[in-house]
Amino acid sequence: MTTMTAKGTVKGPRGRRPGAFRRGLRRNLTAYGFLCGALICFAFFSWYPMVREVLLSFQQTNFVDDPVWVGLDNFRTVTEDSAFADAWLNTLAFTGLALVFGYVIPFFAAIVLNELRHAKAYLRFIVYLPVMLPPAVGVLLFKWFYDPGAGLFNQILELAHLPALSWLDSTDTALISLVIVSTWMNLGTGTLIYLAALQSIPSELYEAAELDGAGLFKRIWHVTIPQTRLILLVMLLLQIVATMQVFIEPYLLTGGGPENSTLTVAYLMYQYAFNFGDFGAGGALGLMLMVVLMVFSAFYLRLSRDDQS
Repeated sequence: MTTMTAKGTVKGPRGRRPGAFRRGLRRNLTAYGFLCGALICFAFFSWYPMVREVLLSFQQTNFVDDPVWVGLDNFRTVTEDSAFADAWLNTLAFTGLALVFGYVIPFFAAIVLNELRHAKAYLRFIVYLPVMLPPAVGVLLFKWFYDPGAGLFNQILELAHLPALSWLDSTDTALISLVIVSTWMNLGTGTLIYLAALQSIPSELYEAAELDGAGLFKRIWHVTIPQTRLILLVMLLLQIVATMQVFIEPYLLTGGGPENSTLTVAYLMYQYAFNFGDFGAGGALGLMLMVVLMVFSAFYLRLSRDDQS
């Protein structure tokens, strides 16, 4: 219902002008259109595959004939496999080592970059460069570094008069070699996120700490870490979720060897589906991994919320 104002201007419902109402409606429709596009992409590429994996884990199918419901047979198949325990232990070990290197090193790299006064942009580019490379390129580059003959790392050891190592061919060094590759490839993302968090800390806090006689390490412990605590907690969760799904490094570098020392859950899932043709068993293993990560994430978020309250 339109009304006439004191100046004779016609207004729409609730006193709004018709032109303003149409502009607001058009603006909201545009926003909802962009939102629907994002939701469709998430539904098609993320949510649907998860639902399909849940169904697949209870089926036996080759994607040609009609699927057959087999109940929990796929779960029995993967749990009775001798490689099942190795895959989980290797995945947990990889995650633990990746936290030591891939979680700590980017934070301290960000602190160093934040303290520098010159060449900041150049050094940020150098740190972020590995992220811009395709993952397969970065992994294959390290495959040459790890070459037991003319590899870069063994040449450095030779210059230092140290014995050469069989980086990818020894059960003692294969897993840590994969951790080094993963840390290098993902260093830039974590470093820039931490650097953005550091730059949001008020400089007055550091000045007050310096006036109190706090050195560099005390400033980091009493100012930097408390002020970036939220982003540290979020990055810890993302780090664990990402490293628990490690696949490309063992796939391209070791093939799960030697002696299953680098076999991970994600790579074993790939073997079931594409090497053995047992898509149901692969789906069951993927569902188990997804449930473990969901339970861990819920438990972690609950602890973080209780700690903040």
